[in-house]
Amino acid sequence: MSKAQAEIAVIGGSGLYDMDALTNVDRVDVETPFGNPSDSIVVGDLAGVRVAFLPRHGRGHRFNPTHIPVRANIYALKTIGVERVISVSAVGSLKEEFAPLDLVIPSQLIDRTRLRENTFFDEHMVTHIGIADPFCYNASQAIHRAAQQIDVNVHPGGTMVVMEGPAFSTRAESFMYRSWGADIIGMTALPEAKLAREAEMCYATMAWITDYDVWRANTEEVSVEAVVQNLMKNVATSKELLLRTVPALTGRRNCKCGDALRDAIITSPEMIPGDMKERLAPIIGKYIS
Repeated sequence: MSKAQAEIAVIGGSGLYDMDALTNVDRVDVETPFGNPSDSIVVGDLAGVRVAFLPRHGRGHRFNPTHIPVRANIYALKTIGVERVISVSAVGSLKEEFAPLDLVIPSQLIDRTRLRENTFFDEHMVTHIGIADPFCYNASQAIHRAAQQIDVNVHPGGTMVVMEGPAFSTRAESFMYRSWGADIIGMTALPEAKLAREAEMCYATMAWITDYDVWRANTEEVSVEAVVQNLMKNVATSKELLLRTVPALTGRRNCKCGDALRDAIITSPEMIPGDMKERLAPIIGKYIS
């Protein structure tokens, strides 16, 4: 494997714009058919494992949730050999027992986004990817086991609502999401999880709680100041957890993520334009030449 290749990637959310623990670093700029990724991909060694790091919002937090170039991000990671993705995200809590500074490893998603490109196959090719379980169970379990080794209150499983943003919820929306049985709310897990599945990557999320959204009685409205304070505490803990999680994600995959496209491509190969086959070769090449 070259210095610019990695099988594991970390996508950093709000506050996580670099990984200072990386050594033997190589910075990679990848051009994609979907534009430029959020930033350069930093590839380096973490706990003896070659890891790619990409700040979701770009260094300096330049992209709001709607305008993150998610397709470019996932495509770029695919081209450098990534098979497993750990997403680090900041979220709000919709339940009393899910407190600020807790870690949630969600197992389900509810999509409330409406302005985002959410597939690589938006024209000339129909693909129905299975997303019943949007997070890789094995990768999520690895995070959970690692979290039990550090001083953090962790909740394995749970449902995340993904809203469009960038504004926070209204109180009515927050109460509605609670009535649905959702546990946390964020802005960036979609379309990231769907695109990772299309790219046949394992995808799991460290969802770090910063606040109680706006549903909680006798609680002040969510303030950016309070969120940022908890955000920075969570970032420090996430870096510690990544050091323990990454080594557990090496080796051969034995989940279904790596074959997610096998029966999902509906369009007859001869009807797919040649330029599209070439453009999407990193993703569909093993099925359609």
